[in-house]
Amino acid sequence: MFSKILIANRGEIAVRIIRACREMGISTVAIYSEADRDSMHVQLADESYCIGGAQVADSYLNMAAILSAAVVSGAQAIHPGYGLLSENAKFVSLCEQCKIEFIGPSSEMITLLGNKDTARKTMKAAGVPVTPGCDVVENIDEAKKEAEKIGFPLLIKARSGGGGRGIRLVQSMDEFENAFLSASSEAEIAFGDGAVYMEKFLKPVKHIEMQILCDKYGKVICLGERECSVQRKNQKLIEESPSSAISPEIREKMMEASVKAAKAVNYCNAGTVEFLLDSDKNFYFMEMNTRLQVEHAVTEMVIGIDLVQWQIRIAAGAKLTLEQDKVFIHGNAIECRINAENPEKNFMPSCGKISRLHIPGGPCVRFDTSIYQDYSVPPFYDSMIGKLVVQARSRDLAIRKMKMALSELNIHGVDHNRDLQIEILSDPDFVSGEYTTDFMEKFEAKKKAEKAEKEKN
Repeated sequence: MFSKILIANRGEIAVRIIRACREMGISTVAIYSEADRDSMHVQLADESYCIGGAQVADSYLNMAAILSAAVVSGAQAIHPGYGLLSENAKFVSLCEQCKIEFIGPSSEMITLLGNKDTARKTMKAAGVPVTPGCDVVENIDEAKKEAEKIGFPLLIKARSGGGGRGIRLVQSMDEFENAFLSASSEAEIAFGDGAVYMEKFLKPVKHIEMQILCDKYGKVICLGERECSVQRKNQKLIEESPSSAISPEIREKMMEASVKAAKAVNYCNAGTVEFLLDSDKNFYFMEMNTRLQVEHAVTEMVIGIDLVQWQIRIAAGAKLTLEQDKVFIHGNAIECRINAENPEKNFMPSCGKISRLHIPGGPCVRFDTSIYQDYSVPPFYDSMIGKLVVQARSRDLAIRKMKMALSELNIHGVDHNRDLQIEILSDPDFVSGEYTTDFMEKFEAKKKAEKAEKEKN
């Protein structure tokens, strides 16, 4: 087992990893930017190193500085968390060259699955159902021919990266060329790769993801699903497990497909296989994330294991002791992302000093965060400042518990989306469990109509 691990991240996920390491008796090394000097992860780690300026390019994406900190500190491994360098094959390759264990899959695996076109072909060959579409298209003329075959509406998707960038929904051929060039340009800027492919746009659908763990000896365990259909501009707001839309029979089929997907590429460590589920209960492979997900806590709450600790054990060469027939989902869990942004002002990001903070408690209530009283939220990073997670015996009770916990959550000094989350949880479509990925689109349209009616009266 490792004796010292460097965490190549910031915020709540860095705090989460440090706590997991402490429980395992592992020393931790934090890295931080000049803007994060007073961050909680810096205070909790056994040692810390400033690696650059406030901008992520100068610090959290500064590979040379991060690796230098690892070498100087004597860290034997690096945990990347999520985002930033977590799916950067070049960084993983540099770790391998420096003989520092990367807690995640190999650089080759990240390259293979990070290329969504190649991943799609691999899954199709392995017998995993994929969304109807085409491979990477080289130019606009070829793209138009393939678009006619697929039919509208369709999605143009970047083969690299994630986070909703390089994706365009196209309703007709009239808007196709502009959307194609726009998606390719955005992908080139964001990921250094402008290649795109296309898929049939399925609607209505649910976004379902399966959590897997794979050791270095070929053993694969699937830990059930999370539903992530409440999204705004491809960014998740609420996640829950299990999904109310999935019967035991469909769950078993999706778990089998996920195991098949992992074995097809000899995957190792934690990963997530993402699917789209249509109204006829057909599911299609979308992509595979080669890292810890933001919403991993939802799975932890219903399965009862620590995914971060298992990531570390697997990276250190331990065998999975979990058995598939011993994996059970206990009750229901829901996660709400708390973002420092103002929903009433088009979700404008907010920053500033936390003047008052109260975190909810009680049985099976968890708030993963790095904020504290008098902490100043910097303007340079992602707007998520915490994740509130609850678990209860049933979905109805979990919704009720989450609304109570949100009501108790008190954050003053920055704008945030707590009240919006309470509204979402109260919406009849969410309560029914029948919501799909267009939920927020409908929800915002409904709010806009209600506001207009109120002003008219």
